[in-house]
Amino acid sequence: MLLIMFPLVFYILAWLFFFFVSEPGYRSLESTTGNFLAVFPWITVAVVIWFTIAWFSHSSMINRATGSKPLERKEDKRIYNLVENLCISAGMKMPAVNIIEDDSLNAFASGLNNKTFTVSLSRGIIDKLNDEELEAVIAHELTHIRNRDVRLLIISIVFVGIFAFISETMMRSMMYGGGRSSGRKGGGGSGQVIALLLALVGLLLATIFRFALSQKREYLADAGSAELTRNPLALASALQKISQDPTIEAVKRKDVAQMFIENPRLSKKGGFHLFATHPPIAKRIQILQQF
Repeated sequence: MLLIMFPLVFYILAWLFFFFVSEPGYRSLESTTGNFLAVFPWITVAVVIWFTIAWFSHSSMINRATGSKPLERKEDKRIYNLVENLCISAGMKMPAVNIIEDDSLNAFASGLNNKTFTVSLSRGIIDKLNDEELEAVIAHELTHIRNRDVRLLIISIVFVGIFAFISETMMRSMMYGGGRSSGRKGGGGSGQVIALLLALVGLLLATIFRFALSQKREYLADAGSAELTRNPLALASALQKISQDPTIEAVKRKDVAQMFIENPRLSKKGGFHLFATHPPIAKRIQILQQF
């Protein structure tokens, strides 16, 4: 239901744009809907093109944003044994395994189908966790793949990116050209302001939906790890160690950062829960200890 809200909000805001930019004397539901339907196909085509490009380029984009590279079996048989054993237990195809050359502790799963599903682990998490803890982390990421969380997250990132792009475009337009148009007869500047405000509303709502998806799926992945390994305390111990140093230096993008088991850009220890990319790690540990 949250996923359906992304395109729904996009179309509602597009309709509101035509409503607010129309002349007050001619403003009506019928005329607004007519104007909206006239551009509806073009809006849809633009979104589909954007989505298609993101769909096929997501793997390379994520790898560039995280510094993730393939890990060969001969480089670390330990990791491959853990992943293979868990995949056999879960009855799923083994994903690719990547490594991030960073001493911090973190991991994430990505991909849209069996050909692109990948589990990425940092050098730090491999070296600093024991086998039980590392197995629990890998089980967490495999649960994301098995539940198709990675697919949902990538789709949500795409829609948030659309709103962010529109907002930035409108802001730049106002900064470099809006001042000249705002004084002209016809209210070109007011149309830009309306477009910017609606785009910002869309970005806010889409971000809230994305965070709601992310937080919910993290709890489910924790539960899936406990179910697969029969050892919830191992994941609790791993999360405790991860919370001490989750920062992956290569990760600069906020949307990619939320894919990790713990946000590598900012470990949330408090703040406004609605805008947290992850549930509080202390609460996740507490739940696992009571599992």
